[in-house]
Amino acid sequence: MKQFTNLPAELLEYILCFPVLKHVDICNVSCSCKRLHDVCHGRGKVWGHQYKLRWPRLQKHYRQNECCDWLKEYRTRHTVGVQIRRTVVSISQRFFTEVVLGDSFAEIESLGAPEHFCEDELLSILNSDRRKSLTLKYYAKKILYFLRQKNILRSLKMFLEQPSEQQSALEGAVLVDQYCNPLADVSYDGISSQLEEITDKINKMLRIKNPSHPSLRVTQGDCFAVDDFDLQRQVVVTLNAVLYEQLQYKGNECDYYNPLNSYIHQVLLRRTGIPISLSVLYMTLARKLGVQLEPVNFPNHFLLRWCQQQRGSGDIYDFVYIDAFGKGKQLTAKECEYLIGHQVTADYYNAISTTEVLLRMVGNLLNIGKRGEGNEKSYQLLRDSLDLYLTINPDNVQYLLLQARLYFHLGIWPEKVLDILQHIQALDPSQHGAVGYLVQHTLEHIQHKKHPVEPEVKRRSAPEHLELQYSVGLIMKHKRSGYNCAIYGWDPKCTMSQEWITTMRVHQLSSGANQPFYNVLVQDGTCRYAAQENLEPHSAPLEIAHPEVGRYFSEFHDSHYVANEELQTRYPEDMAETLGTSERIGCV
Repeated sequence: MKQFTNLPAELLEYILCFPVLKHVDICNVSCSCKRLHDVCHGRGKVWGHQYKLRWPRLQKHYRQNECCDWLKEYRTRHTVGVQIRRTVVSISQRFFTEVVLGDSFAEIESLGAPEHFCEDELLSILNSDRRKSLTLKYYAKKILYFLRQKNILRSLKMFLEQPSEQQSALEGAVLVDQYCNPLADVSYDGISSQLEEITDKINKMLRIKNPSHPSLRVTQGDCFAVDDFDLQRQVVVTLNAVLYEQLQYKGNECDYYNPLNSYIHQVLLRRTGIPISLSVLYMTLARKLGVQLEPVNFPNHFLLRWCQQQRGSGDIYDFVYIDAFGKGKQLTAKECEYLIGHQVTADYYNAISTTEVLLRMVGNLLNIGKRGEGNEKSYQLLRDSLDLYLTINPDNVQYLLLQARLYFHLGIWPEKVLDILQHIQALDPSQHGAVGYLVQHTLEHIQHKKHPVEPEVKRRSAPEHLELQYSVGLIMKHKRSGYNCAIYGWDPKCTMSQEWITTMRVHQLSSGANQPFYNVLVQDGTCRYAAQENLEPHSAPLEIAHPEVGRYFSEFHDSHYVANEELQTRYPEDMAETLGTSERIGCV
């Protein structure tokens, strides 16, 4: 031991940084003698190595060779990890009965921990064993969604506070994209880098046509304008050739109302979009090459305009209008009317601000959310787009009322609903009827939450449940529709309304509504209610890729899901892993 401690400090540090040594080993070593305690001091290489080894994702938050108390950082990060996991577990236990979680994640913020530590721990949970800790991952994902959205909304507010001439439509579009996809890897730098690659392709082709073109002499990031119209035309023609012919970008006519068409990272990935998203892309590329195009909020079809006069003009006939959705086709003012099939006033040809571009973009997403099928995905899109719209235009009574109604319908944030209604009443007293109705029922909801009803416990040993053949957690196949699904609940008889029973033609089944019905999570992301006679155990059971799996199950074990503690309280005798083989295959 004495020979070891007599080694130079640099060599001891090198030995103690071996990957096989964990933080517990370093703690034990540092307690063995004063010499090793000094070598393992908090700001030294040993604890720095331990910190970087355990949490590699956090290295981007530190400068290279930064002098830091790594032992203190290690302890803080470890404590935050324990607190986060404890909080995620408690959220799972308390909010199992809520279809959509409200502001229940605010307690994460109350921990007062560094945001990057919280996010790193949540990512650690999400990246753990794919088949295990499904419930922990389910709530960790929702918390991460909430935390990232809050930060993005803060960035959007800062963006909107900038002078209008400093606001970039691309940056605003990226913020919209990030807010609606907070778990995706979307960044302004990443999007800008992709646009630089497209710009390089345009310059390469432009160099062949005109080696002396002024756009070729501009370095990245410079702001400039090409004044000569012939030179501008060369840029526009080359831009069209690269974007639409070489890279095959096009308007998505076949799937126009897909929200992916509005997300700039998806437009770049799929090379398709709608008029406004393609216009933002087109306008950004043109400006990088010295051609100043302006956005036009044309009804039903977003356009760009290109001034053909030396000085700014207010005459709509002094502009060429570019249809980025139509492969960069150039239109006259009259041809724009032909495009939408009716005449419009001159106001619709005016250039609009970046804020108005974002309102149009978010408005499109809002309309898609309203067109949705009433599932969690469409509700989430509606919530996200309402958040964005009301951040940009906080006094829009129509959308404030829609937000209050949505929260009321989902049963979330009743206190926030009351605040929204109070704001609506102050803005527009004529809404007192709708406001009064929602206030009354929201107050009733708040009272109801104070006295929650105990969930019904279903025991398959009860006499009325003897016809049940399948258990919670089993992977099934629908005999008629062919879809794969996992059972997460059941009823001894159909409990749906008579209208639903008639619409779904339940009376045509051999046992009609008088047979067990199962709540199932379907592979396509939907939740359905299936009759027992239409289900059969899957011959080769596999995991079901459904976003709600973790809400009900803790892990996938061989051929079935294991119910989490919350689901077990409802079906205490119904766990797939406790049933015998004869019961699993449906033999009564």
